Amino acid sequence: MEHVSYSDQSKSTFSLADEDHTLANAVRFTLNQDPRVTFSGYSIPHPSENRVNIRVQTTGDPAREVLKDACQDLMLTCQHVRSTLDKAVSDFKLNNTGKDMDTK
Repeated sequence: MEHVSYSDQSKSTFSLADEDHTLANAVRFTLNQDPRVTFSGYSIPHPSENRVNIRVQTTGDPAREVLKDACQDLMLTCQHVRSTLDKAVSDFKLNNTGKDMDTK
C-alpha cells in the first residue's frame, strides 16, 4: 500500500505486509545509494506485526518509480551474489574432489 500526497509524488510511505528488517534494511540501503533520494528510512509499527513502512523522499522524481528502481537494483545484486556463491562452491568441490575433508 502506498500513502502519497497527490500534490507531491516525490514523497511517499510504502507499507509492505509480511516483511521485516531483512528486506526493509536492504531496500533502505539500496535507496540511499540513488542520487535522486534525499531521504529513505523504514519503521516497524509494532513488533507483533509483520509489516514495515518505508519512507522515500526524492529530489523530484516520483517516489514510486525510485522505489521500483531500487527493488530492481536489489534483485540484480542478489542474483550476482547467488551466482558468485554458486561458482565458488562449484570451484571448491571441483578442486577438492577425492581429498579427505575430515583430516584433523
